[in-house]
Amino acid sequence: QVQLVESGGGLVQAGGSLRLSCAASGRTFSWYTLGWFRQAPGKEREFVAAISGNGGGTTHYADSVKGRFTISRNNAKNTAYLQMNSLEPEDTAVYYCAAQSSPLSGSYYLSNVYRYWGQGTQVTVSS
Repeated sequence: QVQLVESGGGLVQAGGSLRLSCAASGRTFSWYTLGWFRQAPGKEREFVAAISGNGGGTTHYADSVKGRFTISRNNAKNTAYLQMNSLEPEDTAVYYCAAQSSPLSGSYYLSNVYRYWGQGTQVTVSS
């Protein structure tokens, strides 16, 4: 069982930055594939970024955030991060951290492969 708690959301002006954190419980955190998803009002939840476990460090990003967002993890702290730069109003959404015990695969962008989810943190970008 893994519990995830996101933090770091807030209100920021366009062009600004935020860093989201995802604190996880569980002794096997380093094995888990981690993902960030987001859901804007009236829209479906969408993939943002993913990072492999077991020290692989492989990352994937949605095209809409590539070059602006960076996913990382600190296994010693059982924490994952999403550094978000050059934020745009279109990035406004609730951001969710997710985890799965399977290795990173070609399905990394599908929300239904992730078993564990946090409660979400609101990010609002003003124009």
